[in-house]
Amino acid sequence: MATVIWSERAISDSEGIYDYIARDSLLYAQYTIQNIFKSTERLQLFPNAGRFLPEFPNTPYRELIMGNYRIIYRYDEAKDKVMIVTVLHGSRLLKEDIFDNSIA
Repeated sequence: MATVIWSERAISDSEGIYDYIARDSLLYAQYTIQNIFKSTERLQLFPNAGRFLPEFPNTPYRELIMGNYRIIYRYDEAKDKVMIVTVLHGSRLLKEDIFDNSIA
């Protein structure tokens, strides 16, 4: 079973998402963040469950879609470790800087 690790960036992204949604609804903010975290639990058993990034298909990065959000991650098979790299709204552009320091 793979270990799922959240990067500081992914945690910060999640906090930002929560804060933004909470301006209108604390309940919906909690619901959204819980679903984001819960959707990554399956990566423990199925670390290659997500699709490769359409913008960067020749990289080892994959994504899970949860509602309007993209959860970007990388699986290190040798260490059996999944690193959640970032979480962003689907309308935002994905930039190459997400690849910096993304696997522990």
